[in-house]
Amino acid sequence: MSGSQIAREIKTRIREQVSIIQIVKPVLATVQVGDNPASKTYLRNKHAACLEVGMESKNIELPTETTQEELETLLTGLSEDPSITGILLQLPLPKGLDDVAAIGKISPKKDVDGLHPYNMGLLLQGAGKLLPCTPKGVIVMLRYYGIEIAGSRVVVINRSKLVGRPLSQLLLNNDATVTVCHSKTKDLAAVCREADILITGIGRRAEFAIGVDMVKHGAAVVDVGTSIVNGKVTGDVDFAQVSSVAGHISPVPGGVGPMTIAMLLYNTLQAACGIKHIELAFNPEKLHP
Repeated sequence: MSGSQIAREIKTRIREQVSIIQIVKPVLATVQVGDNPASKTYLRNKHAACLEVGMESKNIELPTETTQEELETLLTGLSEDPSITGILLQLPLPKGLDDVAAIGKISPKKDVDGLHPYNMGLLLQGAGKLLPCTPKGVIVMLRYYGIEIAGSRVVVINRSKLVGRPLSQLLLNNDATVTVCHSKTKDLAAVCREADILITGIGRRAEFAIGVDMVKHGAAVVDVGTSIVNGKVTGDVDFAQVSSVAGHISPVPGGVGPMTIAMLLYNTLQAACGIKHIELAFNPEKLHP
């Protein structure tokens, strides 16, 4: 399952929408606290993607010693700034800063990461619009490749608030039967073998890997994990082995990563249109190969 292919199609649609909708100009503001190298790379990719589809973006870098009050004041100011239509706080934050409290200062209408408590509440009710980017990207990928979610047994190996929890709720909203696994799950391999759709997002390849013995024949396997092994980016899944039994499988890189950025662009466009009460005709879940 190529996330890169789907992301290219989504970017093309977004670029068309940005050029057509003259009444609103999508402008994404990102905020980074500290100098985490991985965060810098992620942000570089996000801003490059904005440029690619004709969106404006700006990055605000704050020093590691930034206080909670200073961060929240900045986010409040961006929320009140009419020239900014989308806001993203790059995570993780340095130790001592409360990301939940900080995200709570972002206007829910500009929360393009979908992590504000209000937007998470709407997700829980099945009424969310600005949805967390990686979980939304996984759903779009499954739909694009015609993988039936409703009625399927789905195993998610991740319970983080960024991926596992919102993803499991999205899957429930789409009528899947969901099992969420974690470090305390007993006999993980046996649980995984029951999955029609297996989604993993651990990102510690040296300690954890999905092998062929953990995958049911014909299952769809979505790899959200990212690790560096021998200088190369790799996922949780032993791709070569698992490909021999999986019905569908996403690679790392080129799988969920591009989908995450594509969904960020879509959320940014959606947020901008929402401020002006413009209904978006484009729905990435309805794309087909």
